[in-house]
Amino acid sequence: MKQLYTRWGKELDCEHVLQEYPRPLLQRDSYINLNGYWDYAITKEFCRPQRYDGRILVPFSPESALSGVNRQLQPDEYLWYRTKLPVDRHKLTPDSHKPAAGCRLLLHFGAVDQACRVYVNGKEAARHTGGYLPFSVDITSYGVVSAEWELVLAVRDLSDTSCHARGKQKLKRGGMFYTAQSGIWQTVWMEYVPADHVQEITAEPDLDKGTVQLLIRSASDLPVKIQIREPALYQNTEYATGSVGAETSEAPQDSGIKPAAAAAAANKIISEQTGLSNHPLTIRLPVIRPWTCDEPYLYYFTVTMGADQVTSYFALRSFTVKPDQTGIPRICLNGQPQFQNGVLDQGYWPDGLYTAPSDEALQFDIVEMKKMGFNTLRKHIKIEPQRWYYHCDRLGMIVWQDMVNGGSHYKHWFVTYAATLLNLSQCKIPDTCLHLLSRTHKRGRHEFVREMKETIRLLKGHPSIAVWVIFNEGWGQFHARAVTRIARSCDNSRLIDQASGWFDQSGGDLQSIHHYFFRMKFAPEARRATVLSEFGGYSLQIPGHSACTKLYGYGTCKDAAGLKEAFEERLRKVKDQIPEGMCASIYTQLSDVEEEVNGIFTYDREINKLRPQP
Repeated sequence: MKQLYTRWGKELDCEHVLQEYPRPLLQRDSYINLNGYWDYAITKEFCRPQRYDGRILVPFSPESALSGVNRQLQPDEYLWYRTKLPVDRHKLTPDSHKPAAGCRLLLHFGAVDQACRVYVNGKEAARHTGGYLPFSVDITSYGVVSAEWELVLAVRDLSDTSCHARGKQKLKRGGMFYTAQSGIWQTVWMEYVPADHVQEITAEPDLDKGTVQLLIRSASDLPVKIQIREPALYQNTEYATGSVGAETSEAPQDSGIKPAAAAAAANKIISEQTGLSNHPLTIRLPVIRPWTCDEPYLYYFTVTMGADQVTSYFALRSFTVKPDQTGIPRICLNGQPQFQNGVLDQGYWPDGLYTAPSDEALQFDIVEMKKMGFNTLRKHIKIEPQRWYYHCDRLGMIVWQDMVNGGSHYKHWFVTYAATLLNLSQCKIPDTCLHLLSRTHKRGRHEFVREMKETIRLLKGHPSIAVWVIFNEGWGQFHARAVTRIARSCDNSRLIDQASGWFDQSGGDLQSIHHYFFRMKFAPEARRATVLSEFGGYSLQIPGHSACTKLYGYGTCKDAAGLKEAFEERLRKVKDQIPEGMCASIYTQLSDVEEEVNGIFTYDREINKLRPQP
């Protein structure tokens, strides 16, 4: 496979990698970015290495070019990391090791694939399993004696040989499955917090009532003061980013807009309320500015709890399914029918794999799709760093968020080929045959439900998310009706696509259809909106911008003109179906990925195949 680089990978400053604040929904001043070069080693035994193999550029996985390692971690191997922590011991009082005293030092991992153990100064501080979800460790008590703090991480990744969540990763890549990656792949960072600090913020806006319900979670019930600012637009100058740190009385520093343009709104407090943490506080908003794709208004607010101060934001909007004048169910944004015209987004990069080489790269995909007239991205069986969702929030890009698939080895003769033919005949297939759907492991099923709940809790604060997609094409699907009820109990403010593609169990809010090879045929339902959740996938290989000689797709085009013609013809057919009940479409896909060269953009993001080249 040929190694490709994006423009951001070529220009990467290894001393300042992904420095932006990684958690926009709960942001404070104290922030220490730990990305950069760490020591690494790969061993066959679970034994801390005496010598390390070299340096790895965190947060890029060892399989990626930008990591500097370029080596595939195998299921029977262990990946070790080591680095020194820049701890200011003066900020930690002699009593800091006591949970209720002094300043606390929190260590945060955006994502580590799949299972890891964390050691601080030789002591095990935490264990975590789940390659797509963040976790945090209070490491205050692990270094009160040590003058220099050392962090060691031990990682094991069973990849697609296990029933853990894995997305499109495969040790033997090919076709619609891509290079497996392992280890740290999102930002690692630290922050100092007071002993009594804000742990989580939940915002539940209600557009119809003009209110927001805020729940500030902390270890004990404490007085809080909330200041909500005038809603404003934070759409950027193109691909701009700002400085790191929590904003106070100024515009959000990494919002991408000019401070002068936002100063008036950012400085004006429209509501100030007090209450107790761990108790919901409902606030009536005197200014109503709904969030839309064209005008994605955000309400920033500050929470003060004792010595701790954090900032966050929310938006007023609603996603529902309602019948139109003819009785056909339609997807509605803020009560008005909206056709959600989207693109499938795998979130892969040729030089960073799961990790975008920069914050500008994250923005590029979103902005370029908006320029082409798309208003929706389906994030396909991957969870992105929270900054990606933040950019969708402020740029007005709707998100369909897939849960990450798992299960044992897939039986593609059943879940792909047989299911496609059965889907053509509109034959519904029950998802109770766990053997055929690779879900016989009870522990794996429980793990999927737990991670689905964690995913919803992590991301539900992002207003851009419209749909939770639970299962895709039968990959590890099981008991979809029961799982849908659990998802609904976690968040009833979004739509649910219970089973995208095949194995529909007649639940959720969407009748979700995939069409690649056959004539588009569907019958609108009385309750659920009909969506074309995957279609297209036309391949065009661009010499010099493709990672593989072998290509994969759903119809090959000879040149850009042929691709454009096929693309536009397919879109015309979709448009013709809108009066018949079609409510959304998701074109496959945003960019090429390895052998799958059916992207609108090439894998390196250099060429838009649907636009004439200069």
